[in-house]
Formats: sequence, structure tokens, C-alpha cells
Amino acid sequence: MPLAQHDIEYFLDTARDLADQVAVDADRIECERQIPPELAGEMADKGLFRLLVPRSLDGAELSHLDFLRILKIFSEADGSTAWSLNQNNVFATASAIIPEKTAREIWGDGRAVVSNGPPTSSVKALPVDGGYRLSGRWNFSTGSPHATWLAALVPMAHSGDQQDSSTGRASARIMLFPKENATILDTWQVNGLRGTGSFSFEVNDLYVPSARTYKPTDSPREDGPLYVIPRTLLFASGDATIALGIARTSLNTAIDIASTKTPGQFTNLLRDQSATQRLIGEGEAIWHSAQAFLDESASSVWRSACKRDAPPTKERIQLRLASTFAIRKAAEVVDICYNLCSSSAIFASNPLHRRFQDIHVITQHLQGRPTHYETAGQFFLGLEPGGSF
Repeated sequence: MPLAQHDIEYFLDTARDLADQVAVDADRIECERQIPPELAGEMADKGLFRLLVPRSLDGAELSHLDFLRILKIFSEADGSTAWSLNQNNVFATASAIIPEKTAREIWGDGRAVVSNGPPTSSVKALPVDGGYRLSGRWNFSTGSPHATWLAALVPMAHSGDQQDSSTGRASARIMLFPKENATILDTWQVNGLRGTGSFSFEVNDLYVPSARTYKPTDSPREDGPLYVIPRTLLFASGDATIALGIARTSLNTAIDIASTKTPGQFTNLLRDQSATQRLIGEGEAIWHSAQAFLDESASSVWRSACKRDAPPTKERIQLRLASTFAIRKAAEVVDICYNLCSSSAIFASNPLHRRFQDIHVITQHLQGRPTHYETAGQFFLGLEPGGSF
């Protein structure tokens, strides 16, 4: 049955079932630094990498808010799996922009996943008859182990300019090619979000037809509300949802530990200590406030998008601000939980250990940078806001 014929309850039930399996496999995902192939295949077969693909291409084309509900389910089971789902699904909105023939070439495969990453300074794209000869290296390609195609962002030089990754991205193109055309480089030696498999890839003098390229600023072919929301905000709100999911599970874990642990040199349970009670209360307040701000901001943007209008600047700024705030505050909540559980939290067997590592990788990501506060501040001060929103 085409995914477009499934309702949101199907996808929520599917997400819950598969998230249970993800939770069972979490240690393996962490150790192998990827979603296990059989699990990734099942997720693909059940449409979880086509949630934002247009219905015209047999995708689900879920609403933004429903997509965030699914991310939340996975993020409470494993941050790496949820991160891969967000990155791969949000990039798949490109299927509504690129030429339809190319979109069908890629997403005609029910297991299609496109992984992408930012370029290094070595990227070169030489225009030739009918396309480009592409060489270079790209990093942070999330989900590359289960991907079928790769997408390379290529800053294009103006006439007379030297082309490299510092060239303004306003003239950039994204070039798509099958994964087997590239060399995957195992550079993902990290302490958090290990299971995302965010490896690097490189190509050397690869011919890419023009039909497999597009500009990120191209107008969408599809008129659904999903495709009028700036992609950077889809990424940001998804990342924020994942961060809050990690924080929610961390709070639940800390509460469970506090109910059974008696710290050294004490005779009563951790939960019976006033400091613990205060910290859990503070953590709950921080989590609920950040979640409410994100929900409110995402809902406002979605209501505007449903009118087939680009969301106004204020709503876009608010969602950018709410997303950054959620990521930073989620890390604060996880830190509270980690510190509360003291030395037991440093062991890999403790669920807080991985979540502490994961959340602090998310804060280092572009979407979690505190500089986004400056963008919001500029707007509220009546200045022209910079940044990406």
C-alpha cells in the first residue's frame, strides 16, 4: 500500500513498535556506530525514511507537527536513531524541489535514503557539457551506512573567483549521486551520537549530470504546506525535539535511580533527600517550559504554512529561538540528572552515560549554537536579523 494511504495512527504505531526494538538494540547501535542493517531496512520498508516525501512520489507527506511526534518517540529510545531519522527525512524534502524525473529515479526505490554533509575546502565542480566534474570531500554525512544516495553541497564560484568552501553559499548547488560512486571514509570517532554513522565521503572527477543538481534556493515543485517552511527550521525543530526526548528519558532514569539508590555515607534513599527533590523539580520545570515554547512556535509556523504562505519573520525567528533554547535547556536537564546520580552515571552500563554524551554533541551542532540568540535579539531590538531562519 502506498504510504500516502496510511494515516498518522499507522505511523505512530509503527514508530512505537520499532522504537521498542531500537531501545533493545541501543548498545549495539552505539558500539557499531550505525543502525543495524536489518533494523534500518525494516524502518525503510515501513516508510520511516519517507515521512516528508510528497504523496505524488508515494511518500507520507506528514504534517510538520506529526513528524515531530514520531521523532519524539524515537528520541526517548535512542538519540542516534532519532537524529538519523531527522536528518534523512528533512533532506528528503528535496524530492519536492529537484526535477521530477530525478526525484523518481532516487525515491522510486522504496528503501531510498539520501545522506548529505557540508563540504571541505577541497571541493571543486568543473562545468562540462551536460553537467559537472566533481571532486572533493564532505563530512558529517549522517546515516551514510544505510544511505543509497549521497548529496554534496558545492559552493559555486563566480567568474574569476577561486572556488572553495568559503565561497558564498547563495550560489551553491547540491549534487546527487549513488553512494557506490563515492568512497566512504570512517572518520566518525566520537563520544556522542555514535550510532548516527556520520562518516565522510569523497569523490574524484565524478561526472554529475545537471539534472541531478539543484540550488537550495529553488522553489518547490509541490505546493504542500510542508515545503514552504525553510528547511533549516525543519532541521532545527527536529533536533530540538530529539534533545528534549533525550532529556525526558534522562529525567525518568534519574527518578528511577533515586528511588533505589542509597548514596555512600547516607542511610536514606536518594529520593528522600531535599537536594534531590529540588533538582528533580527544577529539571521538570525546565523541561516543560522548553517543550511548551517549542510546541507553541512550531504550531504557529505550521498554521501559517497551511495557508500556503511563507511563515512571517516573527514566527520564523520564534521557532529558531525556541529550537536553540530547547537544545540548550535539554542539556541543562541532562546535566542535572547526570550530576544527581554521581559516580554511577560514569559507567557505560548506566543509561545516563550515553545520553550525557549524546546531548553534548547536539549542543555543538549548528542548530544548537548560542549565536542564534543573537539573531533573535537583533529582531526584537528592531534591527535587521542575521543568521539562518
